[in-house]
Amino acid sequence: MNKAFTKESDGDEDDDELSLPDLPASSQGKNYITPAGEARLREELMSLIDHERPKVVDIVHWAASNGDRSENGDYLYGKKRLREIDRRIRFLTKRLEMAVIADPRVHHGNDRIFFGATVRYVDEAGVEREITIMGIDEADSAKGEVSWVSPIARTLLGAREGDVMTLLTPSGPQEIEVLSVSYPA
Repeated sequence: MNKAFTKESDGDEDDDELSLPDLPASSQGKNYITPAGEARLREELMSLIDHERPKVVDIVHWAASNGDRSENGDYLYGKKRLREIDRRIRFLTKRLEMAVIADPRVHHGNDRIFFGATVRYVDEAGVEREITIMGIDEADSAKGEVSWVSPIARTLLGAREGDVMTLLTPSGPQEIEVLSVSYPA
């Protein structure tokens, strides 16, 4: 056997390696999402079904009636676009079926970090950051939103204001302190 495929231990390894906190066992196969995020996904799905798909079907039908389909750009592009729309419809349908709507407003006034929390924290270098823990399908990093399964969210979930946590980063473990926790009213 090639030595590249064997695991050797030289005895210098720490058995207590840092790792991300496990996802809650109850969350397996669930798609946590805020009510607003669920509404956006449902709106996109309905728009695809009620507006976008029928328009493309009409174009494909018109293009098919023009004769030779092998060189008909409208027909070929329309069929490709229909496949893309149908793929997105299937994806959105599955995501909405798995959706567990978690309203962050129920935690308003709580100092413990749960789904939907907006958290302000400071790292070892003194840099303050603010993030909001959102669903996988709705998080937008440009707006400071992170998915609840991201390393930072998994580190912070369950913590309280004033707690110091260890965040695993590509450059190594880093201590972060929770400064504030807030929820929408």
